Amino acid sequence: MVAVRLLSSSLRRSIGGVQARHAIRSLATVVTAPLTEISTLSNGLTVATEAHPNALTATVGVWIDAGTNKRSQHALELEVENLGAHLNAYTSREQTVYYAKSFRKDVPASVDIISDILQNSKLETSAIERERDVILREQEEVDKQYEEVVFDHLHAVAFQGQPLGRTILGPKKNILSIKRDDLTSYIKTNYTADRMVLVGTGGVEHSELVELAKQHFATLPVSSNPVPLGRAAHPSTNFVGSEVRIRDDTMSTANIAIAVEGVGWRSPDYFPMLVLQSIFGNWDRSLGSSPLLSSRLSHVISSNNLANSFMSFSTSYSDTGLWGIYLVTENFMNIDDLIHFTLREWTRMSTAPTAIEVERAKSQLKASLLLSLDGTTAIAEDIGRQLVTSGRRYTPKQIENDVNAVTVEEIQRVAQKYVWDKDLAIAALGRIEGLLDYNRIRADTSSLVY
Repeated sequence: MVAVRLLSSSLRRSIGGVQARHAIRSLATVVTAPLTEISTLSNGLTVATEAHPNALTATVGVWIDAGTNKRSQHALELEVENLGAHLNAYTSREQTVYYAKSFRKDVPASVDIISDILQNSKLETSAIERERDVILREQEEVDKQYEEVVFDHLHAVAFQGQPLGRTILGPKKNILSIKRDDLTSYIKTNYTADRMVLVGTGGVEHSELVELAKQHFATLPVSSNPVPLGRAAHPSTNFVGSEVRIRDDTMSTANIAIAVEGVGWRSPDYFPMLVLQSIFGNWDRSLGSSPLLSSRLSHVISSNNLANSFMSFSTSYSDTGLWGIYLVTENFMNIDDLIHFTLREWTRMSTAPTAIEVERAKSQLKASLLLSLDGTTAIAEDIGRQLVTSGRRYTPKQIENDVNAVTVEEIQRVAQKYVWDKDLAIAALGRIEGLLDYNRIRADTSSLVY
């Protein structure tokens, strides 16, 4: 809080398959892929490493389900700078992460610094006020990004009155009113050993990190009612079919997100839903690529000039998710056609997906997952997120097998289960006068009239 800035993970959202931070590598490298070693300390803290013997750098960090007494903020920043390390932190709707990337020899110092931040924060009034101003400025920047605004509204209507429906930064009144006691209470409740994973990747040995964990995290408190990693520690989240429309005729585009309830991280339908999302993929007319090389939806939209771009997504949380599409268009007179043809393709998946598009989607999904793992930090994020959300780390071979196992029949099954004739959450912003009534749109989810 004092020494590092919590960045909004809505800005870091990976949508459209890349969001799934599962590790995957090509067949040629799977055989020699490093193993993930996992240990649990007596207080419940999980320690996980994926060591690369020849790596000169390492990333270490703490993934939590949900300035300092030892060093002043200036001293901390100076120490990090002298190490040549990179220290960062970010939040998502369900997790908080602190991590450092450093040279191999500086791993002990990195663990010491992260431990100090987590356990010995002074939370000085001056620092809180300074960060309050920073967060307010960040909120102003987020409000200028239409995609971020639409997705925040989409969560708000899909998960009304529930924690998952709140924004990352929170309402302005909370940012203005939060006090030191609020932060202290939050840390005491959530920063417990059983809800944390200490991860090290690259130039770090498992035994070394376990010893460092014992040295620096052994005194972490334990929850009064510990819940194993990967198990929901809160009531089930309910999806609400509903909409929000923010009409602004001064804008140059209509920005529309439509979603059904998706799946959680641990759902057996997780990979089939990712492949289903990958069938639609992403498209942007500014890229100039042939629409015939992509999905049927991109061909229909591009050939009829129905949109500027679209981006499909499959976003998972601990016990639910959002599966859908984000559309941007300047063709305000044909928004109804844009939505109709989009949902027509959705319903086609329930009746007639083709083997060719399923196989293409599987290949593209595996490639996107591979490209999302670039360097020790990305691998550390993958390990930390998997352990916190599912309680285990899937090997690259397991991931590859799960994607390869998805069949045309599986796509048809999950489309019928999650997409066909299901309630929708809709968030629309901009010049949206041409967006039809909710019930008319909802009817298209079960229409066989093409």
